[in-house]
Amino acid sequence: MNLGTLDLTVVAVYAVVLLVLAQWVSREKAGHEKDSSDYFLAGRNLPWWAIGASLIAANISAEQIIGMSGSAWVMGIAIAAYEWMAAITLVIVGKWLLPVFLKHRIFTMPQFLEQRFDHRVRNVMAIFWLIVYVFVNLTSILWLGALAVNTVTGLDLTTALIALGAFATAYSLYGGLKAVALTDIIQVTLLVFGGILIAIISLNEVSGGQGTMAGFQVLLERLPEKFDLIFTKDSPHYDALPGISVLVGGMWIMNLSYWGFNQYIIQRALAAKSTREAQKGILFAAFLKMLMPLIIVLPGIAAVVLAPDLDTPDRAYPTVMNLLPTGILGLVFAALIAAIVSSLASMMNSISTIFTMDIYRHHGGSRHTEQQLVNVGRIVSCTAIVVAMILARPLLGKFDQAFQYIQEFTGFFTPGVCALFLLGFFWPKTTANGALATAIGSALFSIAFKLLWPELPFIDRVGTVFLLCIAVGMLVSKMQRQGDHPGAIDYKAIDTTTTGGFNLGATVIALMLAALYAAWW
Repeated sequence: MNLGTLDLTVVAVYAVVLLVLAQWVSREKAGHEKDSSDYFLAGRNLPWWAIGASLIAANISAEQIIGMSGSAWVMGIAIAAYEWMAAITLVIVGKWLLPVFLKHRIFTMPQFLEQRFDHRVRNVMAIFWLIVYVFVNLTSILWLGALAVNTVTGLDLTTALIALGAFATAYSLYGGLKAVALTDIIQVTLLVFGGILIAIISLNEVSGGQGTMAGFQVLLERLPEKFDLIFTKDSPHYDALPGISVLVGGMWIMNLSYWGFNQYIIQRALAAKSTREAQKGILFAAFLKMLMPLIIVLPGIAAVVLAPDLDTPDRAYPTVMNLLPTGILGLVFAALIAAIVSSLASMMNSISTIFTMDIYRHHGGSRHTEQQLVNVGRIVSCTAIVVAMILARPLLGKFDQAFQYIQEFTGFFTPGVCALFLLGFFWPKTTANGALATAIGSALFSIAFKLLWPELPFIDRVGTVFLLCIAVGMLVSKMQRQGDHPGAIDYKAIDTTTTGGFNLGATVIALMLAALYAAWW
């Protein structure tokens, strides 16, 4: 099914509005030239609503919508654990981790690691993140986005790849993070509204026109196995989501690493007006995360009834989209494009920030002007998206469930990242050598487990490797007998108090999560 004239008009209006708005919000006051703080951190002046919306817009992209819906088609609502557990993780990040970063007024995560350890740790982790962001994250967003465009419109995959990359570049290249974050409220509004529409319409289709609730009841009756939140060991999906580990095991490590120590995500909070503003934004994002399974997972489960013979699970969401009437299809398609290009732009900005501030600024020779830093950032953004366009099909074209592939691949490194930061936060004796051993140990231990114990579920592997990384980091640090590291954080001096509103919101989220797992245990 191709887009009709009305659909194309809706998409065109969205694209024009976004491009114009991005340039408008990116403008500078007369006489002020855009500097590195403006370009990479929006002048450290983002309000809470922009932070929360941008966190979700950066997170929810093709790899989430297309990939998670595909996984829902296969294994059901259990895949929503990634969303619901993330809501609790965001609360933890907002209260106990983010205040440390904001106190240090950093641009990047590698910069924090240099302050806490030394330049070697910064260099290793900067290069690591650049490789992962370009060759895993950016390529996956592009590929799954192009797959969605191809399924809905029939547009050639290569053309779709180029169009998405060009659009993301056009609206974000000049303004940097400010252009992305201040327009993400439009992206998230479209995403939520369009996602709810497709959930309502797909459930109504399941019920044969009897309504949304009737459709949901049909799914519960016909597909009860799709509503198990905790898999037992006899489940064919236990390897992907190993039972109770999604609540108390490696899922915590993956979420903390992603939401707490990931430049691509945390950069929005680093750009906040204040710690309180950042915390409000994070709480807003946490509530949106609780809503996401309605938008992403339910359509994937509905596709089991509506399209049971898909050639690949990752076509579940685009296939359900094709059931929508003209006009509505254009709106939902615009929402999908919004999610894709926002994530692309966010990833490009984070890549350019790390390269410019952690590599070029330190290894580029003489002192650089602010304009040079901004220009290098723009060049790196363009280069990264071109590389991703070229490599997207070769790297991801053969995978049926790209979301699970991405989770397992990043699971090789997230234990070390999480251990590295937690040791740096809470154990003053951690040395730079201990930090490097932790980071390197993550890859080595993960590869060893993958080869020697392949049947171990990757989430359990993540949890086990995390504990080993903590042990290695502490052992190497103790062997150096240096006492407290000079860059150690005095955590007692960090203000981790939160407002009554934040505490109330956190309690509500915890109760919502408890109710969901109690209902579908």
